Amino acid sequence: MATYLDFEKKLQEIEKQLDAAKARGDNAAIEILQKDLEKEVAKTYKNLSEYQKLQLARHPDRPYALDYVRLIMDDYYEIHGDRCFRDDPAILCFLGYIDGKRTMLIGEQKGRGTKNKLKRNFGMPHPEGYRKALRAAKLAEKFGIPVLMLIDTPGAYPGIGAEERGQSEAIARNLFEFSRLNIPTISIVIGEGGSGGALAIGVADKLAMMRYSVFSVISPEGCAAILWNDPSKVEQATKALKITAEDLEKLGLIDDIIDEPIMGAHRDKEGAAQVLKEYYLKTLAELEAMDPSERLEKRYEKLMSMGRFKE
Repeated sequence: MATYLDFEKKLQEIEKQLDAAKARGDNAAIEILQKDLEKEVAKTYKNLSEYQKLQLARHPDRPYALDYVRLIMDDYYEIHGDRCFRDDPAILCFLGYIDGKRTMLIGEQKGRGTKNKLKRNFGMPHPEGYRKALRAAKLAEKFGIPVLMLIDTPGAYPGIGAEERGQSEAIARNLFEFSRLNIPTISIVIGEGGSGGALAIGVADKLAMMRYSVFSVISPEGCAAILWNDPSKVEQATKALKITAEDLEKLGLIDDIIDEPIMGAHRDKEGAAQVLKEYYLKTLAELEAMDPSERLEKRYEKLMSMGRFKE
């Protein structure tokens, strides 16, 4: 059963009528309803608010990193553990091929269903998860393999154990080490990019976002609680934070927007996977055509140009 958001109720009604028309073989009604559906889709998704885009980014049916691994990779093999403490299931590391190109894929996995959500800690990595990601990236660098990172987390896990094992140090270490990897690196926000949990695998030659993904320093709920002590102002906070792909591209904080299916990746997982794969292969070809020293210099210039201030 498809999950519909509040602003998709009209679409739900038309699709129900369309299913009924198909069941009874009414071709005339199918044709009319199909046109009605196309018009409603264009109307609904043309003018989405920032909060509606946030809802799409968090949609429970949206493809996660493991879905993309299965859809775009061949002969993949999972790498486990950070060789210091344990294996963190919130971070995935897969070595395999994408359209014949050897690739190290690192992604954050939220989990689907209660059992898997608990196993994956709702996509909130511990420090050992970030250390596993760094180990995989260093392994890729050793053998000259490009790295693709898929960001999808509400944030790094803030528990006592994570703090005791150096959560902030693990994130900071990744920022430092990923900034100087001597291989092509591409990072894509596929859903929710939350704070340091996203930054830890977000330093790359190219940082892109799916059309309905978000990237923020704090969740809108947390922002509303801190600024106004009023959870009802979450929509106002979402707008003020500038967390959508369009906002971040205008601010120069991301390089590209990947044009996922208009109704969202959750309605067309294969279509979303295809455009993500095409973006990765196109961008990788551009990066591989560059001299390594030039690529590192451009990465450095990009990172140093971020941020604005007034005295």
